[in-house]
Amino acid sequence: MKEIKVGLLGFGTVGSGLAEVLLQQAERLRRKTGASIRLCRVADIRLEALPPQFKDVELVRDADLIFKDPEIDIVVELIGGIEPAKTFLLRAIEHGKHVVTANKALISQHGMEIFEAATRKNVEVGFEASVGGGIPVIKALKEGLVANKILSIMGIMNGTANYILNKMTDEGMAFAEVLKEAQAKGYAEADPTYDVEGIDTAHKLVILMTMAYGMRVSLADVSIEGISQIEPIDIDFAREFGYRIKLLAISRNHGDTVEARVHPTMVPEKDMLANIGGAYNGIQFTGDMVEDILLYGQGAGKMPTGSAVAADVVDIARNILCNSVNRVPCLSYLPEEIKSRGITPMESLRCCYYFRMTAMDKPGVLSAIAGILAHHRISIESVIQKARHKKGTVPIVMMTYEAEEASVRKALAEIDALDICTDKTVKIRIMKAHAE
Repeated sequence: MKEIKVGLLGFGTVGSGLAEVLLQQAERLRRKTGASIRLCRVADIRLEALPPQFKDVELVRDADLIFKDPEIDIVVELIGGIEPAKTFLLRAIEHGKHVVTANKALISQHGMEIFEAATRKNVEVGFEASVGGGIPVIKALKEGLVANKILSIMGIMNGTANYILNKMTDEGMAFAEVLKEAQAKGYAEADPTYDVEGIDTAHKLVILMTMAYGMRVSLADVSIEGISQIEPIDIDFAREFGYRIKLLAISRNHGDTVEARVHPTMVPEKDMLANIGGAYNGIQFTGDMVEDILLYGQGAGKMPTGSAVAADVVDIARNILCNSVNRVPCLSYLPEEIKSRGITPMESLRCCYYFRMTAMDKPGVLSAIAGILAHHRISIESVIQKARHKKGTVPIVMMTYEAEEASVRKALAEIDALDICTDKTVKIRIMKAHAE
């Protein structure tokens, strides 16, 4: 029986998850592939020993012992970050190894360099676990939807942000309080910036856009806003209007240009995305043949992500066994077909908006604000003015009809400069029936 040997860089949460999957599912994988897929070597500078169930796996500190081993077929990188992960992957490829990674930051920023190196050496790159954890998002886009022109991508792609917003919604807790709890439970990192400010979500959107549209995309192309400015009062108003606030990644295909944005969004309560709770992810593709497809599941975690990494290992193992390496291009499109394409300017976006102004409690305030909005051709659908929020001030909440982002920015800059407004206006875009 053919044996496929795997070398692993990093035995942290996901690395140990992959090791457990390959050990626990060894017989099942043998029956599905006709080969023995064996983890034979781990490189990790932090460990003195591996857990006892991995007594047959060699632990080393020098990653070169994996790259230079002629018997190792597949190298899996699970150390995270840009360096030394990038150098390690390129070194493995140079030695003719197939590679697998869950490193979304690396793939979104340096993926093209890695894919081009792999093409030159005729080896494969697996990165299923870089988006959606245990959800088979990459495979669905690369193979299942291959006959579709992708019209849009929309989804909840960060479990930490989703957990925080759900706790705020269901329990009325403030952002800082929920974040502290999420860190205590291990749902959020000590430095949660990438999660709560939308950067992690943007990395994943870059990867999906590259595959969906066959285009070169960078993180700089994505307009990014996080959730740290969302307050319980905004959650309450959203509920009053029939919405839930979610951090969404959104891209729409306009032909010559595509949208690329991550921001808090008011989602109608009846929409499936509004009802994705906890630390789960939900990613929706719209294709011209299939219309809407929603993939839902655990977007992170030791075993779900380990399962996704194992799926890449198995795919590559099957291709090795059948002598069909690179049968499916890494990015679905052939490398020569991946082109540069324009990004739709954020200023040209048209959608409905939620505004919350904090203003002095005195006559003429509402008319002054409404006058500025009217001047910029922003029509108000509804207004709520509650009792005093802070001493001497009141929250004024407005929902608008569809308006242009550029006009909204100009109007809010004028409103925030008024003496009667005491805090910066909170602006949240609204999703209406799968279109903004």
